[in-house]
Amino acid sequence: MFKAHLWYGVSIGEEAPDVVRAYIEIGSTDTVKYEVDKSSGFLKVDWPQWLSNFCPVYSTDSSRRPFRRAGAGIFAKRARRKGMVRDSDPLDICVLSEESIPHSDILLTALPISGLSLADGDEADDKIIAVMRDDAVYGDCTDIAQRPKVLTDRFRHYFLTYKSAPRTTQHKMEITRVYGREDALSVICANHADYHKRHPELSSLWPKHLSSAAFLNSSLEKS
Repeated sequence: MFKAHLWYGVSIGEEAPDVVRAYIEIGSTDTVKYEVDKSSGFLKVDWPQWLSNFCPVYSTDSSRRPFRRAGAGIFAKRARRKGMVRDSDPLDICVLSEESIPHSDILLTALPISGLSLADGDEADDKIIAVMRDDAVYGDCTDIAQRPKVLTDRFRHYFLTYKSAPRTTQHKMEITRVYGREDALSVICANHADYHKRHPELSSLWPKHLSSAAFLNSSLEKS
């Protein structure tokens, strides 16, 4: 009878982490950055893009999976950097599709294939790259290396510059590594375990194989 809150009422999906449910916040043609309002669960305007900077082409959509972020430890080990902390936002995922998605605020099914280790100052802010399931062009892709390098370059450019705007403090954005599918799945699992630890009352929403004590302990140790 009521719309589920995107932070607390939407499951990651029964086939996670190989197949995940993604929430689309920003479309590839959007000139405004949208974000889920944490208190209400509605989509809100975060800021209008001042510069000629769009989400990467190929109908890429930036979205958020509904759980909090862990993985600062994974990032620190990967980048050999101390003092990294997690932010309080859900894990970002970019979904590749041949089809043009005309609006945001939708759920879709995605297959993770890669990720970017992004540092926003001293915060670990990984970006997962995925393909939309059953997509005619991208659906059979299992790793970003199977696509032209220019696609990765566009992701790099977007995330290194999307917070830049005139008369604002320059964010220190840095991409330390582009990683493959297995590492992407590890980041997803660590985030899920962190979310489960923070919100055990929501365990009925999560797949049983991702909610076992052995799995959660293992994922948290990695993060």
